[in-house]
Amino acid sequence: MNILETIKETSGKMADAGETYVKKTEEYYKLKVFQQITVSISFVTKGLIIGGVLFLALFFLAFSLAFAIGKWLDSLALGYLIIAALFLIITVILYYNRHVINKKIIQALSSKFFDS
Repeated sequence: MNILETIKETSGKMADAGETYVKKTEEYYKLKVFQQITVSISFVTKGLIIGGVLFLALFFLAFSLAFAIGKWLDSLALGYLIIAALFLIITVILYYNRHVINKKIIQALSSKFFDS
């Protein structure tokens, strides 16, 4: 009988330890998901804020540059056309190098998600 009681007691302790493990694992994954969501939201929010301010700065810089080139060439329309062409050239270059941009984004995000 002593052996059966020992086995019963040990199996009860193992069941309790198993339940504790499952609860702690569940808590860990909840925290991990919360961390990943907050990192993602923070990343997107910072990108939108910084991107918005940068967009405004580039907009006014482009406007000023187009105006200056137009005055220099005595044709405002030609100044705006030159700046528009410059933006189109930059867009085409970025489009053909989009795989490099994707690779950099994936590397940055994977380090945030899988290394933390």
